[in-house]
Amino acid sequence: MATYYFRHRGIVVMISNNRDGEYIARVIQGFGYGVARGSSTRGSHGATVEILRALKAKKDVGFAMDGPRGPRYIAKPGAAYVALKSGNPVLPFNISVEKKWVVRSWDHFMVPKPFSRTLILIGEPIYIQADAPEEEIQRMERQIQSSLDELRDRGDAFWGAAPDR
Repeated sequence: MATYYFRHRGIVVMISNNRDGEYIARVIQGFGYGVARGSSTRGSHGATVEILRALKAKKDVGFAMDGPRGPRYIAKPGAAYVALKSGNPVLPFNISVEKKWVVRSWDHFMVPKPFSRTLILIGEPIYIQADAPEEEIQRMERQIQSSLDELRDRGDAFWGAAPDR
């Protein structure tokens, strides 16, 4: 759903450097996204450099917070690191779907059913100073996680669903 909603805005997205990532990259490029190849497990340095270059060029960037292998819904530290290095905020969001199929995979990938309604929730920007001490970075990581959890729970509750943990 995020791919469609944020399409044709020139957003650069971090995509895993594997075969599945190649398929995903081809699809999202068709929706007007740029691609930085790498993930928290492979090629993270090169992808992070590409992401930081995109931000310097005034482009928006995005990546799945729980990485290519999870655990599901647990944010990796990459967003906080990019915010620290770039001076840009993290803008957490969640897209909740009223009716969906849930794939039996580690991430419980969701496929919206035809004509299903969606709810897009966007959290407050989360900033961090470039010279922040380690404790402040860890606080920001907890704040990102908390915001994502709250947005997901609000989205689930909107449709009357129990939180998915």
